Amino acid sequence: MLILVIGLLLFIGAHLVPTSPDLRRSLASRFGEGAYKGLFSLLSLLGFALIAYGYHKIQLNPGKNPVLWTPPAWGRHVTLTLMLPVFPLLVATYLRGRIAAAVRHPMITAVKLWALAHLFIRGDLASLLLFGGLLAWAVYDRISLKSRDPAGAATAGTGPLVNDAIAVAGGLALYWAFAKWGHAALIGVGIIP
Repeated sequence: MLILVIGLLLFIGAHLVPTSPDLRRSLASRFGEGAYKGLFSLLSLLGFALIAYGYHKIQLNPGKNPVLWTPPAWGRHVTLTLMLPVFPLLVATYLRGRIAAAVRHPMITAVKLWALAHLFIRGDLASLLLFGGLLAWAVYDRISLKSRDPAGAATAGTGPLVNDAIAVAGGLALYWAFAKWGHAALIGVGIIP
């Protein structure tokens, strides 16, 4: 459990820095923009790797991962439904169109939906730490974006309508492929037989 917690602290901690424009500017001016971005990337990647390793390790040792609640039987259907827009939103993050303009921050919205969706099917402590922690960070990050100055805030421009069509079609295709093969290969849990 400790590895998972350290990973979450590194990943979320690194991602909290941009929510304070003054702190981010101070660090970037002290170390240089390139060094700041490099350190941010390194801490994020290290945190992500520790999260993945720690979560996987704790799932192999259920005696050290207490069950806090029993997920409802209908939770699987809620999860599959909430996950539908996640992959299209991820694609829309990089192919700006009307979806990105309407949602404003598609990546953060995708993280919130992904984390919330998984809380409907996982009732153990490690899952609460992982999905609950990332959900709390994403909610805080989205709220903090409203108070950031334009230089520190993520902006969503509008691109051609074809970008939206690609985001939806490509995102749903990615969702199907991940549900069919990717989740079982990467996570060890099959979704679609």
